[in-house]
Order: sequence, then structure tokens, then C-alpha cells
Amino acid sequence: MENIAVIGAGRLGTVLAAALHAAPPLGRGADGAGAEVVLLCVPDAEIAAAAAQVAPGPLVGHCSGTLGADVLAPHEAFTLHPLMTVPHDAPPDVLRGAGCAVGATSDRALATAHGLATRLGMDAVEVADVDRAAYHTAASMAANFLVTLEAAAERVAATAGVDRALLTPLVRASVENWAALGPERALTGPIARGDAATVELHRAALAERTPDLLPLYDALCDATRDLAGARC
Repeated sequence: MENIAVIGAGRLGTVLAAALHAAPPLGRGADGAGAEVVLLCVPDAEIAAAAAQVAPGPLVGHCSGTLGADVLAPHEAFTLHPLMTVPHDAPPDVLRGAGCAVGATSDRALATAHGLATRLGMDAVEVADVDRAAYHTAASMAANFLVTLEAAAERVAATAGVDRALLTPLVRASVENWAALGPERALTGPIARGDAATVELHRAALAERTPDLLPLYDALCDATRDLAGARC
């Protein structure tokens, strides 16, 4: 499994090629000739077409979170989806310690997926094709929506002359508490303590300064009340 070709020179492809000590990632349309394993790091909509360009013979994998290995037919195939955000200029070890969803069309391909995950320092778990959309939804909510929420908080804080740097320790502590304690025990704040008056002050401030955020705040309040109720 030493001869690996990574196809797709985006953020993830670049990180994987460096972390696996493979050759620099190939451009889209490459056939991966001469490789034992070809790993496709292209957008989901382009995976099937990219797989069709790969010369027969090697094991072929993709890094999509939602698609199964069947999209790579007729190749003997596997999936390898790192459960980690990969920003621009991420170091090669950015995936170390992350989770990883794997699947395959054969025992040999599955063993390869597990082996690659181990080399990358990731903790692999097998996710069935029927569960992959739900798995990736959870990942998107946990990562992407968190950033969107913090962007909203940053906007509101800025109206009070507060920089996001002051919010950062709070966010980190909240995530660490959630990870260690679970959501019910980690929840704090006015809704958790039944302080309806403070919630109304929040709503008034948003209505005055960032009214477009009111629907988001109200939806989050409803979900938080449900969570607070679940812990009682």
C-alpha cells in the first residue's frame, strides 16, 4: 500500500498526499496509472466521472461523507471520510486524532481503508451506505453550523464594542464541557435557569441592533428549552 495516487489538489487532497508521503496530488482527469491505491479528493458530483478515468487494477477510494463506495463501480472500492475540518494551509497532521468514516465493497478494500486511517492517526468507524447522509448531516451541523452561529454572536458582540477574541474562551469551554459531560449537563445560561426576563432583554437588543437574527435566536431558544426540559 505504499504506492498511493491522490487525485484532486484541493485542501484535503493536498493534506492527504503530504500526510501519506505520497507524490503531490494529481489534477482531475488523471488515471492513476501505476498506483496500487487511488484516492479521489474531488467534489461529490465529480466522483463517478473521476473514477471512470482511473485505469483498471488499483483499489479506488473517495473522501465523500455522503456517498457510498458503489459510486466507484466497477472498481474494487472504499470510502475514507475524515471527520475534521481542513482549512486553507492546514498542516499535514491536521487529521491526527480525528474520527473517520469508512466503508468498502470488499474485505481487502475495507482493510485498506482502515490501514490508511491508522497511518493518518484517525479513529475509523464503519458507516453503512444507508446511514451516510445522516452521518454527514451530523458532521455539518457540528462544524459548519457552529461557525455560522459564532459568526452571528460575533456580529452582536461587535455592536457592544466586544471583539470575538473575548468570546473565544467561552466557546472553547462550552465545546469541551459538551464533549466531557454531554449536552444536558453542559447547558448553562438564562434558559437553563428559567430566566425568561433575560431572554426578553436579549430579544429586544437583537430587534434594535441585528433584527435579521431574531428568527435564528427564537429557533435556538425553542431548541434550548427542549434540551433544558430533557435534563429535568
